[in-house]
Amino acid sequence: MTPAEVFEHHGQAVDAGDVEEILRDYAEDSVLLTPEGVFRGPRAMRPVFERLVTELLPPGESRFEMEQMAIEGDLVYIVWNSSSPRAEVSLGTDTFVVREGKIVAQTWTARIVSKTPRATR
Repeated sequence: MTPAEVFEHHGQAVDAGDVEEILRDYAEDSVLLTPEGVFRGPRAMRPVFERLVTELLPPGESRFEMEQMAIEGDLVYIVWNSSSPRAEVSLGTDTFVVREGKIVAQTWTARIVSKTPRATR
């Protein structure tokens, strides 16, 4: 699969909230770098994507807008924004490195504002 095909599948899996399909896009030795930490391999990434599809972009409840996408060789770069009943993302960006039909590296960051009130103690 080309980087564009991998990214298309990845986007469809995220839209559907299908964590198993999301994780199929990653190589076993892949790495995901986020503000929350570094996650190595699909097993370590699972909680990140479970949270993504339940808290940030729940299927059927979210709006996602791609602002920019560039593909250059094995790199895919996107800039996006989204909104759901739980959170507003005014700016999100990801960079993917795709080799031999699998994501081998990804960086991710977003400016997220929660819409749900935090419990007070």
